[in-house]
Amino acid sequence: MAQAGVVLDKDQFNCSICLDVLKDPVTIPCGHSYCWDCIQNYWDQDDYLGIFVCPQCRHNFNPRPVLARNTMLADVVEKFKKTGLQEATVTPVSQSFAEADDVGCDVCTGRKNKAVKSCLVCLASYCDLHLQPHYESAAFKKHKLVSASKKLQETICGRHDKLLEVYCRTDKQCICYLCLTDEHKGHDTVLAEAEIQQKQRELGDMKQSSQLRIHQREKGVQEIKQAIFSLTRSARAAAEESDAVFTELIRSIELKRFEVRELIKAQEKTAVSQAEQLLERIQREIAELKKNEAELDKLSHTEDHVHFLQSCQSLQAPPVLSTLPSVTSDPSLTFGPVMTAVSDFKGLLQEVCQGGFVSIYERVREIEIVGPQNPAAPLDTTQPRQSDSDVPMQATLVNPPPGLDQSPVNPFNPFLSSGPAVPTFAFSPFGSKLSSGSRQRHLQRRAHPRRK
Repeated sequence: MAQAGVVLDKDQFNCSICLDVLKDPVTIPCGHSYCWDCIQNYWDQDDYLGIFVCPQCRHNFNPRPVLARNTMLADVVEKFKKTGLQEATVTPVSQSFAEADDVGCDVCTGRKNKAVKSCLVCLASYCDLHLQPHYESAAFKKHKLVSASKKLQETICGRHDKLLEVYCRTDKQCICYLCLTDEHKGHDTVLAEAEIQQKQRELGDMKQSSQLRIHQREKGVQEIKQAIFSLTRSARAAAEESDAVFTELIRSIELKRFEVRELIKAQEKTAVSQAEQLLERIQREIAELKKNEAELDKLSHTEDHVHFLQSCQSLQAPPVLSTLPSVTSDPSLTFGPVMTAVSDFKGLLQEVCQGGFVSIYERVREIEIVGPQNPAAPLDTTQPRQSDSDVPMQATLVNPPPGLDQSPVNPFNPFLSSGPAVPTFAFSPFGSKLSSGSRQRHLQRRAHPRRK
């Protein structure tokens, strides 16, 4: 390997679990390699969880991956064992001096090099050069190496100067073996590694619970988004359909308005035409009567007695006048009754629209997305609930109180509140005040005389 111009570090072939050179190396799906026995034992501890995690990148695998020996990596490790250590004795190790934030080597004299590992048995930190005996000498094989840490002295018992390898569950602190015979005698104690494994299992349970919670919340988010999308689409369709219905109603009202106007004009034309015909007939009769009166007056002034007597014999009887129909000569004659009927229609339409708007308003208020929360129902994190996956999440953006008495009325839309609360009263477009509080309708109706 040295002849090929490649300088390899022994740490590259160490298992991150046992911190020793790989034995029977296997590579898991995320790409990291471990000893066969190390990864098997590591995953056996989490077998009951059903979730298998990479110790380095924390990637989850489910189901448990099938392990196979990495023959190429095994050959490289064997060659490194034979040649790498010999080359390490003759190849100078590149050193870097420790900076202010770095851990210094405890063996270096003068200016210290940067430490790369700390030994929990030696209770010292070593640079690459002074760490080699821990790799080469059999006396250091069982020493436990960790990443260089400035807090190495915190792992030493301040009273006995021994490694804190025991955990006292009674006092909840790490102690050394000599502490077991002193102030911690009779306490509930375990090995620190055993307590660490227990805490790791508890953390695994907490992580699994957290993942289930996240899964449930993400599922809830998707359901809410779907509900919002469906409701928005339905609201848009309902608004368009309601616009079409109200447009048709407006068109119908406009048509009735036109018909009433034409009806009034037609009745005016008919009544005036009848009166004008009667007036023309009466004027003709008056003209005939005046003509007869003129003839009689002329005859009465005739001095020729013979002509007078002959004219009197041929004188015709006055024309018979036709019977005049009843004529309303009241100067205050107007379309007042028509306007009364129009006012009656207006009042009836107000009542119908008012009741219809209240019904529409109540139906609109029944559309909800987020339902009222049940405080007595705890979140189940042990397993996904069937109801969460099968039943869509109900929704209401606002929890309506029993009474509508929270906020003023929106001036632009009488059936919508200006804030998140529900209005006390709504006003119809006709100006009448209505309320839907406590599900009661108080409709103020204008009194209009009804014509039978």
